Amino acid sequence: MKILHLVSTVDPRSGGPIEGVRQSGLAMAASGHQIEVATLDPIDVPYVRDFPLPLHVLGPARGHYGYCADYVPWLRAHAARFDAVIVHGLWQYHGYGAWRALRKMDVPYYVYAHGMLDPWFRLTYPLKHLKKWTYWPWAEYRVLRDAAAVIFTTDEERLLARESFWLYRANERVVPFGTNAPRDEPAVLREAFLRASPHLQNKRIVLFLGRLHPKKGCDMLVRAFAEHARETPDAHLLMAGPDQGNWQGALQAIAQSHGIAHRISWPGMLQGNLKWGAFYASDVFVLPSHQENFGVSVAEALACGLPVLVSDKVNVWREIESDGAGFVAPDTVAGTQRLLATWRSLDESTRNTMRVQARRTFDARFAMDGMVRSLTALLHEPPAGGAMQSAAAAVPAARTRAGLAMRIEPSSEQPEHTASVRN
Repeated sequence: MKILHLVSTVDPRSGGPIEGVRQSGLAMAASGHQIEVATLDPIDVPYVRDFPLPLHVLGPARGHYGYCADYVPWLRAHAARFDAVIVHGLWQYHGYGAWRALRKMDVPYYVYAHGMLDPWFRLTYPLKHLKKWTYWPWAEYRVLRDAAAVIFTTDEERLLARESFWLYRANERVVPFGTNAPRDEPAVLREAFLRASPHLQNKRIVLFLGRLHPKKGCDMLVRAFAEHARETPDAHLLMAGPDQGNWQGALQAIAQSHGIAHRISWPGMLQGNLKWGAFYASDVFVLPSHQENFGVSVAEALACGLPVLVSDKVNVWREIESDGAGFVAPDTVAGTQRLLATWRSLDESTRNTMRVQARRTFDARFAMDGMVRSLTALLHEPPAGGAMQSAAAAVPAARTRAGLAMRIEPSSEQPEHTASVRN
């Protein structure tokens, strides 16, 4: 198949969705599919040059919404070359522009929601939600309604999506997300990371890997780690991730107030072998997010045999809990403290058993080949036309968070100045 992915940016600092596009695109290309990506980035940024798939650079876009006058004409001129178009994310022009360009064409388009319909955003940012309502009926609602399918990575995400807007219609499909395990030897990766960070030698590393963002619960983790640090003399918290919102200073102030500033490292964003080495050098992975559609870093930790401590707002918590690949607790300071305390209470034999199970969970649920099979099967289905497909329930589906065994309660031509980059 010839597949076009549409994204607002290929900047790796934007988080998991673009990493998913990169990894799934490479995997599908290796299987014989032709994969291309269109982005609204400017041509002169370094991550555009480094992107490993054929890339059409249509920006720069304007403003936070990412409006780009050349985007719709380019799509209308080139979409017919593809068997399917996949839009990644909502609330920016690349999605609405795709609807404008493709709704009367024979090329089906699909939308990955990437957690952007989670009601957490409505409850946490009510003013932003009201702003979204001003263009929901004439923009995002139509984008979803007319898509061949709206893709969710978990059933949890699918059900949550129904709770944000009462005007909601979509052909909902679940395609489990996937990622790749590292290819190099664990010991080699671990030692390379520790050589780069010698102060972490012989430490029991508690690893957080993700954006430093309020929704990730970073402040809760720092506070909860204070107790863990008192009880575990060789524990060290590694807060690895980009700080696009300039929040690190405030987090460091929290650490200073708890007397643990020297027990926390802030290496910034880790990529490639340094990232994998950090997983292999760590004792446990923690993600106490208030909202998390999937959590690529969770799957990456499992791929490295690293047990995970997650909140019950990480949408794969049920799978983690039922498999015994980690522990789950509420997204509070107390919940995060209990996660660390429960891990701390385990003997080494039990920890090793959980490490083996972590890798089994990855292989069974989150490996890239499973995602590629599921996505390919969906794209091969004859599209029925988004407007004619079944609507989601008009009222939100009832949800339960009942605890399981391991739960811890508490124009038609391409504009001249656009560019295509082929690597």
